[in-house]
This record gives sequence, C-alpha cells and structure tokens, in this order.
Amino acid sequence: MGTLWYGGNIYTLQEANHQVEAVFTCADKIVEIGSIQSLEEKYGNEIVSRMDLQGRTMLPGFTDSHMHLIGHGERLIRLDLSNCLSKESVFQAVQQYAESLEEGEWLIGEGWNENLWKKSDPIVAAELDGLVPDHPVILKRVCRHALVVNSLALKAASINENTENPPGGVIEKDELGKPNGLLKDQAQELVFDVLPEVSEAYLKKALRAAIKDAYKLGFIGAHTEDLNYYGGYEKTFRAFKQVIEEEGKLFRAHLLVHHEVVDEMKNAGQHFLSGDDWIEFGAMKIFADGALGGRTALLSHPYADDPSTSGIAILSQQQLDDLIKKAREFKLPVAIHAIGDLAFEMALNAIEKYPITGEGRDRLIHAQILRKELIDRSKNLPLILDIQPRFLASDFPWVIDRIGEEHMNYCYAWKTLLNEGPPCAGGSDAPIEPLNPFLGIHAAVTRTNINDPEKKVYYQSEALTIYEAVCLFTKGSAYAASHENDRGVIKEGFLADFTILEEDIFKVTPDEIADIAVAQTVIGGQIVFDSKTNTSESPIQ
Repeated sequence: MGTLWYGGNIYTLQEANHQVEAVFTCADKIVEIGSIQSLEEKYGNEIVSRMDLQGRTMLPGFTDSHMHLIGHGERLIRLDLSNCLSKESVFQAVQQYAESLEEGEWLIGEGWNENLWKKSDPIVAAELDGLVPDHPVILKRVCRHALVVNSLALKAASINENTENPPGGVIEKDELGKPNGLLKDQAQELVFDVLPEVSEAYLKKALRAAIKDAYKLGFIGAHTEDLNYYGGYEKTFRAFKQVIEEEGKLFRAHLLVHHEVVDEMKNAGQHFLSGDDWIEFGAMKIFADGALGGRTALLSHPYADDPSTSGIAILSQQQLDDLIKKAREFKLPVAIHAIGDLAFEMALNAIEKYPITGEGRDRLIHAQILRKELIDRSKNLPLILDIQPRFLASDFPWVIDRIGEEHMNYCYAWKTLLNEGPPCAGGSDAPIEPLNPFLGIHAAVTRTNINDPEKKVYYQSEALTIYEAVCLFTKGSAYAASHENDRGVIKEGFLADFTILEEDIFKVTPDEIADIAVAQTVIGGQIVFDSKTNTSESPIQ
C-alpha cells in the first residue's frame, strides 16, 4: 500500500532537467517513477493515497552537509546578535537580555559581527563591564572562532596578565598587557571549561527548535558536529536519540565525531555508518585552523590587512598526522576544518601520508582559500570538498582586503572545484551562517551579497548553475556521507525524502532564488512540514 505523488514539476536530479510525471512510494521508499498512467495501471490497487502537488516543484530532500544542529537550536532559543548592525545595538540587546536573568546567571549571546558595523572595532571586556556588572558575559562572534567576555568571566576562568596563550589559541591583551576580553580559537576553551554544565532538557529543547526550523527550510537531514561541546559524548548522543527516535522528530542526522570524543564513540561499540536510518556515525572531525573574521585561518602568507600574522595552526603537522593515523586505526574517514590554504595543505599532507583504506571518503570542510597546486593534489584523492556557498555573501568585499587581491585567484572558487577538483557537497555551517539553503544557492549562482543594494558580482566565472548549486545540497551531501545509492536523487529504491517548493527553482530568475518558499518537507514518506497548515509532523492521510 502506497502513495502516488503527481501534478507538479518533479525533478529527479539524476541529470540536469530530468523530470517525471509521477512517483509511487511505499512506506519509506520510492518504488517506481514514471508517467501517471503507467504507475496507476501497475499499482492501481496498491495506491491508497494520492498527493496532488498542484503545480509545485518536487526535489530530492535537502541535506545540509555541514552544520551544528544543537548550536543552531541555541541560536533560536537564546540571545541572537546576528542582526545587530552596530556595536550600540549589540549593547542595547545585551542590556535588555540581562534584565531577564537570575542573579549571577551567565549571559551568553550568539553571532555578533563587527564587519556589519560602520566602525568595525570589536567589543572588549571594559565595555561589557559597564553594561552588565553583575553577570559573567560571553558573546560569541559569528564565526565561533572568537568571543568576547567581561571581567567577571575572565576572573571565573582565572585569565589574567600572566596567563599564556594555549596551543592553537590567542588571549588578546591591551596596551598595558592585560586581557581585553577577546579570546580566539583554543583560548575560548578556558572560559567554556568553567561554564555551568548544560542540562539534557536544554539540549533537547535546542534540538527540537533546530529540527522544527530545518523542516520549514526543506531539510530532511544534516551532517552535524555537536558531540564534544555539551557535557560529553554520552549526554549529547542521548539527547539526539531521545528527540529524534523516542519523540519521533524524524530527521536524518549524520554525526561527525570530534577527535576528542572519538574514543568514547569507539568504546560504545560504534563505527563509521553504524546506527540506523535516523542517527548514524560519520567521520572523525578535526580542526586545522580558525576563521578569517578573527584572522585565525592559517595562510601561507601574511594577512594583507595585518602583516603581523598569518593565522593559527590549531595542530602541528605531527599532531595532525597522528590524528589521521588514529582515524585509520579506527577505520574512520576524517572531516578536517581547513579555511586557509596552509591548513588545507597540512591536511593534504596528513591524508596522503595515511590514506583511507576502509569505507567512506575523507572531507575537507570550507576550502575557501586555495592554490592551484592544492586543487590538483586534491583531485587525486578519495576526497570530498564540503563547501558553504553562503560564505561568499558574508565575506565579500572585506575578505579581498584581508587576503590580498593577488591571492584571490583560487578563493571561493566553486566552479573551478566542480570542474577540476574532487566532488563537492553543500552546507551552511549554521549557526555561523543562516541555515536557509536558498541563501546558499543564491550566493553560489549570483556571486553577490544579497544585502548589497548595488548587487556587485564577485568573480562571475566561478558562478554555478542552479542545477549545480541544488545538487550540492542533495546529491553532494548524499555522496559525502556514502549514501549515493539510496539518497540524493528521486530514483527507484531510494528513500522517499522530498523537498517540495512553491515555485520552480529552475525557472525563476537568480535574484528570486532566495525568496523561494518551501511548501512541504517529506521524510520517509511522511509529511513533516506543510506550509498551508504551518504544522510539523503531520502524517500522510
């Protein structure tokens, strides 16, 4: 007994412009695709429900190839500073939020970005001390590779003028040699270590909020990295199990496992792709460098706008090699955060030294700042490049001054990567960027910043077609997770996961892509979101 889907633009994505009239699904699988007449003749007695798409557009279900699901939920349930367009508006939001806190409670905010302000001076502790004298404060920068704290938080973490920079981190200091509140990369851990431990109830609340939001944006799943940040592997994994499996918030979660908790995963009897259709384990996650916003992405040359630094190597080459070796001993692929070209080069060195021999494919995440020879080395490896097209809209034009025009030839070079390099998958890196996939697709296709009234195009030759951009979030994500044989396209035997749009994404103008609305999200044959009723998890009737 199954369902016939028909009456709209059904793009299989098996190849560009490939469409079918109808899809017959049974339980959570696609049984057959073809014409309405042929499917009705063949399965007439088995068709118990008919879903008329009413002219809307059906695609394979979207999957975000790189995000932090709990982190995205946190952004939805606590102080969000990402829309603050001035330092003063940040201060106002912080002061107002502080009024709702109990005495001594930590104030945690997310997403400030000085590049959106007319004066791009970052926040410092002294400014926060005057605003919020009675609460320890942590305000995370949008990249999550830097944060600012007030003096109470510095004191709680025992950070003072004598505290040395931890390996892979920076404690910024003022002209008197005292910490100014800005902590970058591994230095953030000094404060995280003294935060009150979050409860399982909090984790589940964040997960519910994140999944509900993902449904509205057409996502049926995500590759997410969360297991090392919320009180340990076991507690965080248990929250995933309870929300997705026990509560039935259907979502296909592919869990990347931070190297600091991979032993716990192994000891629990898990391995690559163990789990089930809803929660499975992926690659070992490793951070090779930081981010461009705080100048901690590791470059092979000095930053053009601050020649005193070329970024931070979070790990030495030997440490990186050792982690890759460990992953191979555990029969795991690796997923390495590498934004700067030198970090990317170090990752390639380690992967070439200890090539993958088991299941899966390694992935290098972000791949923003590259050189031609690095692309050439990459395409000779069983490797995925996990890119975030939305970064283009956020980083231009300031990134040109930061990196230097002479170094930009192979930066944010999505078309070059698709044409010459290894396969690519598409993600958002939420909560660093908005989860909305249409913003990423828009940036990949138009090469513009959506908020730029002049719509300046950056490196037009690197623009993707709409088909290429959509495939990043469907076929690309499936391939990155070794699911190219059951996910990512509409095909017989594949999972009945669909993203149904109000408009035909392949026929709108590029400028209209960002405004496309999701009509329905379907996971395993069940409608989990319907825009007409604005409900989630409504089963097919």
